[in-house]
Amino acid sequence: MEQLVSLLPLAGIALVFWLLLIRPASRRNKAMAQLQASLRVGDRVMLSSGIYGTLRTVDEDPIEVEFADGLVVQVARAAVARVVHAEPTDVEPGPDAAEEG
Repeated sequence: MEQLVSLLPLAGIALVFWLLLIRPASRRNKAMAQLQASLRVGDRVMLSSGIYGTLRTVDEDPIEVEFADGLVVQVARAAVARVVHAEPTDVEPGPDAAEEG
């Protein structure tokens, strides 16, 4: 019984280690794998380097990302950090925009 009580702090440290480090990391890895598996052509993405682009092909592992008109680059699927929502760029400022200045 005394040996079991002496192992209790070690078990507590292992539990805290698992709760604070291993569990969150495995959740992040699972979410990232799910994100990279759900990529579709036309999605606007941000790569892990911080560069934004639009997906052109996602069938193979080096996927193709278009950064500008005609500039298509092959990158690893794992380089996609997140899918972002495209902001409308062709919106004209309304009459209220001049009053705000």
